[in-house]
Amino acid sequence: MIKRSAMGSICMCHFILPLTIVIVATLGDSTIESYWLLKIKSELVDPLGALRNWSPTTHICSWNGLTCEVDQTHVVGLNLSGSGISGSISGELSHLISLQALDLSSNNLTGSIPSELGQLQNLRILLLYSNYLSLNIPEEIGNLSKLQVLRLGDNMLAGEIPPSIGNLSELAVLGVANCNLNGSIPIEVGNLKHLVSLDLQVNSLSGLIPEEIQGCKELQNFAASNNMLEGEIPSSMGSLKSLRILNLANNTLSGSIPSSLSLLSNLTYLNLLGNKLNGEIPPELNSLSQLQKLDLSRNNLSGSLTLLNVKLQNLETMVLSDNALTGIPYNFCLRGSKLQQLFLARNKLYGRFPLGLLNCSSIQQVDLSDNSFEGELPSSLDKLQNLTDLMLNNNSFIGSLPPEIGNISSLRSLFLFGNSFTGKIPAEIGRLKRLNTIYLYDNQMSGPIPRELTNCTSLTGIDFFGNHFYGSIPETIGKLKGLTVLHLRQNDLSGPIPPSMGYCKRLQLLALADNKLSGSIPPTFSYLSQLRTITLYNNSFEGPLPHSLSLLRNLKIINFSNNKFSGGIFPLTGSNSLTVLDLTNNSFSGSIPSILANSGDLTRLRLANNYLTGTIPSELGHLTELNFLDLSFNNLTGHVPPQLSNFKKIEHLLLNNNRLGGEMLPWLGSLQELGELDLSFNNFHGRVPAELGGCSKLLKLSLHHNNLSGEIPLEIGNLTLLNVFNLQRNSLSGHIPSTIQQCSKLYELRLSENFLSGIIPVGLGAVTELQVILDLSRNLFSGEIPSSLGNLMKLERLDLSFNHLQGQLPPSLGQLTSLHVLNLSNNHLHGLIPSTFSGFPLSSFLNNDHLCGPPLALCSETSRMKLSNSQVAAIIVAIVLTSTLICLVLLYIMLRIWCNWIKVAVSSEDGGMVEQKTRNGEYWNMNSPELFPSPEKQISATTCICNLKIHAAARENTLVR
Repeated sequence: MIKRSAMGSICMCHFILPLTIVIVATLGDSTIESYWLLKIKSELVDPLGALRNWSPTTHICSWNGLTCEVDQTHVVGLNLSGSGISGSISGELSHLISLQALDLSSNNLTGSIPSELGQLQNLRILLLYSNYLSLNIPEEIGNLSKLQVLRLGDNMLAGEIPPSIGNLSELAVLGVANCNLNGSIPIEVGNLKHLVSLDLQVNSLSGLIPEEIQGCKELQNFAASNNMLEGEIPSSMGSLKSLRILNLANNTLSGSIPSSLSLLSNLTYLNLLGNKLNGEIPPELNSLSQLQKLDLSRNNLSGSLTLLNVKLQNLETMVLSDNALTGIPYNFCLRGSKLQQLFLARNKLYGRFPLGLLNCSSIQQVDLSDNSFEGELPSSLDKLQNLTDLMLNNNSFIGSLPPEIGNISSLRSLFLFGNSFTGKIPAEIGRLKRLNTIYLYDNQMSGPIPRELTNCTSLTGIDFFGNHFYGSIPETIGKLKGLTVLHLRQNDLSGPIPPSMGYCKRLQLLALADNKLSGSIPPTFSYLSQLRTITLYNNSFEGPLPHSLSLLRNLKIINFSNNKFSGGIFPLTGSNSLTVLDLTNNSFSGSIPSILANSGDLTRLRLANNYLTGTIPSELGHLTELNFLDLSFNNLTGHVPPQLSNFKKIEHLLLNNNRLGGEMLPWLGSLQELGELDLSFNNFHGRVPAELGGCSKLLKLSLHHNNLSGEIPLEIGNLTLLNVFNLQRNSLSGHIPSTIQQCSKLYELRLSENFLSGIIPVGLGAVTELQVILDLSRNLFSGEIPSSLGNLMKLERLDLSFNHLQGQLPPSLGQLTSLHVLNLSNNHLHGLIPSTFSGFPLSSFLNNDHLCGPPLALCSETSRMKLSNSQVAAIIVAIVLTSTLICLVLLYIMLRIWCNWIKVAVSSEDGGMVEQKTRNGEYWNMNSPELFPSPEKQISATTCICNLKIHAAARENTLVR
């Protein structure tokens, strides 16, 4: 049930609203419009107070941004451009029926363009550009039949340009640039007979340029660059006689440039860069007498340049870079030309410097870089008295720089790098007072750097890298107060750094590396407060660093490697912006400053090959951006701080050749980006951490020359990218894990000088990328050499010496034709050496059991028949058993014969019944069946023992007689 008070409120509202409308209608149209404007204001956010005076207490025509009719009855203009307002555009604007101009541009408005705006039948100007409007352009825009200017650019619109746009018959300006629009250019655009400017740039429009555009007879500006338009440029565009600007850059237009464009007699700007246009440049374009700027770069245009005849006199800028043009005619530039900029870089131009250019007396910038020009520069180059920028880099020019170049007093930039210039820098170069950049790098120039160069006091950049300049750096270098880049790397300069260099206070990059410079760093370097990069590597600098270097707070890159600097490195720690610090191969001493941890952006810290002492500061763990840490070949002691486990981006960790100790570090397995780990030549002990198997990107693992013990973990097989694995000279035991075969990219495996035992795993033969070395020497391996090692066809060095290997050499090893070092000595091998190994020295096979064949002694037949140890043992056992059996049989036969002989003898002597017979003339005896039968005991006559006893008794009887 509704309460009475609520019912009363509802009734009151129904009463007040009609009353308000009646009152507003009574007060006039301006009051109605003020009502709607105040409603619109309530929906907007106005941080700058642009709508502050929009109040019922003041007349609407005095409100900020409003324009009224003369009689102040209607609002005809609303301009809140650049007011900082946000919110959405209200559809209530449709109530301002007399509105002729609506400008809400350059604000922070969001939401969509309300379709209700299509009801503003008197609207002539609609400016909504530079906001954050989204969604489609409403079709209802086409209802604004009086609209003359529509600018919606720089928003976040989507969808297509509505075909209803063709209904705006009075439209003169259509701007929808940078709106994320797609689809094609509607053919209805051709209905806009009064269109003067069409700006469609920076969208995703595709398809063809419609032929119907020729209907825009009054069009002066057509800009559709940075879209995805395709197909050919319609020749019908030649009918747009009023066209002054044509910009179709950065699309995918193809085909040739239509010669009909030469009919655009009012054209001043033609930009077709970044398409797929081909063929030659139409010579008809020479008739564009009003053309001032022409850009046809980044296409596939070919042929010779045929422009710049007498009619093309107003052309100021010609950009034809990045094509396939092949020639410049001699009469390219006629007298009276206004050409100021000529860019022909990255074409296929060849031959000598085009002398026709010397007729372009007005020319200021010439870019012929990245072509195939050759020969010497003409001495008449100084005809170009207005020349400011000469870019001839990356060609094949030869010879010396003509001294006349010093006469081009307006010259500011001289880019001659990447050629084959020789000779000296002419002293006349010192006349170029406006010269600010001279780049001569990658040539073959020589001689000293002329002192006169320092008279060019406007110089900001000098780059002479990669030449043969010798002598000293001019002592007057300090005169170049504005110098920001001094790059003299890779020359033959000698002597010290001039102290005056410290007065080049704007210097940001100083590269003196790869020279023969010597001496110490001058204290005046403390004035180089803007210095960001200093590279002095590969010289002969010496002495301690001046403490004043710590004042250089902006240094980012320091490379002093391969010099003779000494003392501490603390003066180089004044900057907290360091990204690279490389002091490798010097004589620095003292400890590593913990203050380096303040350079949070440090990515490379290389202090190798010095005399640094002390421990590794735990503070270095704050360098979370570090990807290269090299502290090798120093005298560092103590444990590796666990804080280094914060190096989540580390790729190279080199701590080898120090005196570091403690247990091997299991947290190394958390360094997922690690590609190189070298902890060799230290005093680490304990086991090889199984956690290292988590370093899946590891390419090099060197833990050799430590005191590691225990077994090699199975997890090593997870390092499938590993190239180098070195554990030699430790105290490891156990077997080589079978998982080693998973390290299929290994090309170097060193496990020598440990206590590894068991057999050599057959799976090693699957690691077919092994190339540098397989070294298993000085261990306790036994068993036979697996024939699978014959699969290591790339292997260059194989060392299995000083083990307990047995058996013959597998014939498959003879396939290792890449071997040039082999050591199988000090094992128990026997048999024939493969013929492919005959070229190896005797020492490769010494101290084995019975190896034979070159380079050892030739094999005998018996040695050729030599069998394995197990076979030999079996044969020996068989021979012993057979021999024993034969002996027993022979003994038995001999006893039988002996017994029989005794019986015959007894029978003869005792006169027993013996019958003598002859066979073939010989006598033979036949024993009687029984001799001397005993009454107590019957003994067989055939029993040998009995016979012996009888024989003894017979002898006895005989003696008695």
